[in-house]
Amino acid sequence: MNAVTRRAAESSGNLVNIRAAVEADLGSVATIDERVTGLGKLDYWRDVYERYSTRRTKQRFFLVAEPVGDASEKPLLGYIVGAVRAWEFGSEPCGWVFAFSVDPDTRLQGVGEHLFHAMSGKFKATGINTMRTMVARDNNLHMAFFRSEGMTAGPYIQLEKELD
Repeated sequence: MNAVTRRAAESSGNLVNIRAAVEADLGSVATIDERVTGLGKLDYWRDVYERYSTRRTKQRFFLVAEPVGDASEKPLLGYIVGAVRAWEFGSEPCGWVFAFSVDPDTRLQGVGEHLFHAMSGKFKATGINTMRTMVARDNNLHMAFFRSEGMTAGPYIQLEKELD
């Protein structure tokens, strides 16, 4: 953990280390995701890791939160995945968060906030000043979290059609 991350964690009373995901984290990430979504999808997480941790790593970020100390004995607390994207749908370059979750047993302890701020810092370091995400209308937990971090409705509306 770098000094800034450690000070931020300690000042909030949480000893959380945010770092880049490594391949050995994928089982824990998939477990957290399954606990939250009810869907086991380890192959999906392997693909995400390949795309967001091994290529274009100056614009793609897969971060995990772990407790400070001997992490080998402690499971991951959460994860966040995002990327700098440009010009899709006419959008100027911005940071997109497309995966985010915290272990249900460690919610309300600042883990999500540390992950969110770490991702914000990654985006800012690339020169990005806008962060976006999409949240399912019925996902009150994520909606409340992202709004508590200052996110509001953006300039785009998602449209969809069921294909028969």
